[in-house]
Amino acid sequence: MSAAKGLLSLQEEDLTKIIVASAHLGSQNLDYQMEQYIFKRKSDGVSLFNIGKMWDKLVLAARAIATIENPADVCIISARQVSQRGVLKYARYTGGTPIAGRFTPGSLTNQIQSAFKEPRLIIVTDPVADHQPITEASYVNIPVIAFANSDNPVRNIDIVIPCNNRVNLFDIFYLVKLLVVMKKLLNKA
Repeated sequence: MSAAKGLLSLQEEDLTKIIVASAHLGSQNLDYQMEQYIFKRKSDGVSLFNIGKMWDKLVLAARAIATIENPADVCIISARQVSQRGVLKYARYTGGTPIAGRFTPGSLTNQIQSAFKEPRLIIVTDPVADHQPITEASYVNIPVIAFANSDNPVRNIDIVIPCNNRVNLFDIFYLVKLLVVMKKLLNKA
């Protein structure tokens, strides 16, 4: 177990990727449910996320994703333009199902619809822009992983990854992919 802990612990290169991607910077506004993830606030009011808690949530998300046997049962959703490239790349390299762009209402609840999907897990990049899939997932008991900024509401979200979701999340998706691969390898050993 200690070897597994060492592989999934925060490395210096991972820390560098998080800082270079500006994923540790929040916004000036703060939702009361996101206060637990804030390390401190800068003099201009910008929140700084606790990178240790962010990493713990990334590892938890990777553990949840690694438990899904069929990678196509993981649905990655992004309505925001800035995150769509990361969603498409992540889905391509992991075998997940991407929904980049507009989410058609009823895709998770209306079985008559041609775009109907039954994923076992949903990953969203912004709880505000992607509120429709989060709400539908709560109706059909699908777990939700969300990248949330300091001012995002986190209602109906099972695993919150605190990070700046207003920048390109490609580096964060890369870290999640690496953690999922490591977790799957550790499960096989």
